[in-house]
Amino acid sequence: MDNSLEQHAKPGVTSFDIFGMTCASCVARVEKALRAVPGVLDASVNLALERASVRGAAGSAAILEAVRKAGYEAVVTPEARHRTVAAPARGLPGWWPVAAAAILSAPLVLPMLAGWFGLGLALPGWLQWLLATPVQFWLGARFYRAGWKALRAGAGNMDLLVALGTSAAYGLSVYLLLAAGPHDAVHLYFESSAVVITLVLLGKWLEARARRQTVQAIGALESLRATEALVRRDGQDLRIDAGEVRAGDLLVVRPGARVAADGKVEEGRSHLDESLLTGESLPVARGPGERVTGGAVNGEGLLLVRVTAVGAATLLSRIIRQVEDAQAAKAPIQRLVDRVSAVFVPAVLVISALTFVGWWLASGDWQGALLNAVAVQVIACPCALGLATPTAIMVGTGAAARHGILIRDAEALETAHAVDSVVFDKTGTLTEGRPVVVAVEGEDAALVLALAAAVQQASEHPLARAVDALARERGIAPRPAEAAQALPGRGVQALVDGAAVWLGNARLAEELGAGFGTLQGSLQAAAARHEGEGRTVSWLLRERDNRPEVLGLLAFGDRVRGSAPAAVARLQAMGVRVSMLTGDNPGAARAVAAQVGIDSHAAGVLPGDKAEHVARAIAAGRTVAMVGDGINDAPALAAASVGIAMAGGTDVAMHTAGITLMRADPALVADAIAVSHHTYRKIRQNLGWAFAYNVVGIPLAAFGLLNPMLAGAAMAFSSVSVVANALLLRRWQPAPGTPSTSGASAPPSKGEHTMYELTVEGMSCGHCVGRVTETVQGIDAAARVEIDLPAKKVKIDSGADLEQIAAAIDEAGYPVTARAVA
Repeated sequence: MDNSLEQHAKPGVTSFDIFGMTCASCVARVEKALRAVPGVLDASVNLALERASVRGAAGSAAILEAVRKAGYEAVVTPEARHRTVAAPARGLPGWWPVAAAAILSAPLVLPMLAGWFGLGLALPGWLQWLLATPVQFWLGARFYRAGWKALRAGAGNMDLLVALGTSAAYGLSVYLLLAAGPHDAVHLYFESSAVVITLVLLGKWLEARARRQTVQAIGALESLRATEALVRRDGQDLRIDAGEVRAGDLLVVRPGARVAADGKVEEGRSHLDESLLTGESLPVARGPGERVTGGAVNGEGLLLVRVTAVGAATLLSRIIRQVEDAQAAKAPIQRLVDRVSAVFVPAVLVISALTFVGWWLASGDWQGALLNAVAVQVIACPCALGLATPTAIMVGTGAAARHGILIRDAEALETAHAVDSVVFDKTGTLTEGRPVVVAVEGEDAALVLALAAAVQQASEHPLARAVDALARERGIAPRPAEAAQALPGRGVQALVDGAAVWLGNARLAEELGAGFGTLQGSLQAAAARHEGEGRTVSWLLRERDNRPEVLGLLAFGDRVRGSAPAAVARLQAMGVRVSMLTGDNPGAARAVAAQVGIDSHAAGVLPGDKAEHVARAIAAGRTVAMVGDGINDAPALAAASVGIAMAGGTDVAMHTAGITLMRADPALVADAIAVSHHTYRKIRQNLGWAFAYNVVGIPLAAFGLLNPMLAGAAMAFSSVSVVANALLLRRWQPAPGTPSTSGASAPPSKGEHTMYELTVEGMSCGHCVGRVTETVQGIDAAARVEIDLPAKKVKIDSGADLEQIAAAIDEAGYPVTARAVA
């Protein structure tokens, strides 16, 4: 058992849902309060899940009281509740406050913009107040709440600065409006307060989107659990909720069903898709006495499985906890604005107060002194600061997306540019992730292939599809076969031309007592060579003189992606260390590493071990990017400095990673590092511009050289310059010589395989899975079909037209409600 996964099951850890956190400084305050409680050994807070994990002997009441005193609320996480339901949605702002603030602020900004073009446009003061008030006190209420909590904790943050600066501009405007006569023309500053709140809300919304990705990663993992189980009790098969399964129960796992819990096979043989554990693209044979993993999908045979672990003790649950813990333990990279806010906020307040007192004492005019003090706060309002990061992110991610790179959050941007070590998963990342026939051995290779195609033509096994694809490619039509049947865990058999033919593993050949004739030495040597290179070997046998005889063998492997060697070479030329981790066998790992030019690799690596490999590299001072596509990669993607997921992989990988490559092309990894470097540089430049305006503007305002109107104009101009600088990112292009992705979403050319993802309603059982698969392969016999029954997702790797496939599935009685090119 993986020790890294076992450690998460230790007692003494309690989870609490935390209410009211909005930023990384909130996390720091909660963690500080928790660690100060007597008996607490350690505490970590996950902002995305709004959850704290506390290790130690402290009572829940003391912990809840400590959180309350820190300015937040907490409850013990209910055990019965799914780990991702309700809590993650609490603190994440939606898009509508941003839209509402923008709609209300736009009329306030129009007069200022018109003035730049020499146009006289003014709004009545009462209308300005009517527009600005809901922005200030309704949509901006969150800044007052967060700022008050910061004050109670004796700290300053951006929320406090936003609240103070906008309140000063709003309050002065109200005073001037009330003091003015009915016909006096007076300049008000409502637009300054409203625009600042709108822009900072935009930044908060962008951050919230990134936080939702973390929640979705855990939700995607949760969806892999079986929702119900078939249990044999007292001789009867009972269908129960998966949560009611107990250790010791006997599961009846039918073909196409998910295994509901970890266990051991007591009876039956089959092939199981256990890629969530190993990343191996081929289903693995399982028989009596062998372990199976909850969440794995059964193949062609009926299995009786004795449950050994349920609930939190299952491997899938431990993977989920490891992803959560890695995301919580990895401290978010603080933006430059947050790092200086602790000094910047009190400094602005002190300067503003000194400005007021100094001018009042010097001139005796308290209104003039107040105007200068407010000008200090207006020029210090973080309009450009709030805009610096989100504008660079939006423009940079847009430029990257046009070239097939989706950057999900600022943390990935702030980290990827410094990557000096890239760790690749093998299956589905450096390789295509589907088996192909790499060799046919025998005295008559054409006959061996023809018989293999004949005996497997009714099978849905991935190896059968690989055989059929090669036979079609070589123009070999499968011969008619009769009485075809699967031999679970061993292979298949059928009658071809009146003679029995078998295709299966070495166990099948041994059970049949097959003879080799004169080919024994050469075939066994070929089999040993292929197995040494990590390939799967299937033996073809035909009945002769009432005795099975071996005619040849077929070797199956996973084809390396065409761009993988060049991708590795480019990264190495950039000075990046490249390595590979895989759950596959050593032979396959060694062969792929040699083909792509990777010197350092490890095989047979479980999900927790991958995360440990990454953690050790980070502890050694390296900035590590993990590139993967499977569920088994999720812990490592979360633990890495930056996770990079390949399109066409699992939702879990893509939600866990900070960067997603929209084409399954390893060459995009170097481009992702390059575009993140350019985007991060723009963020730094924008923050530099924004702070420069403050450094220059605050002294000018303090010495009375800027009134609030000029301060507001300077603040607006700083925002314009920040946006203009960010827009320069639109010119970014991948390095010359790298594959263009501008046509990544174009329809595939004839014969070119593309990964489609459909949402298909009406599927409820293994029979439905078979019908949909048969329908797709009726259009393209070489198509690879993967069906996630609980999620109603059908992934199809095919060269056929998407609309033709969707129409055929509809006609088969299963409505297609969504379709996309993955």
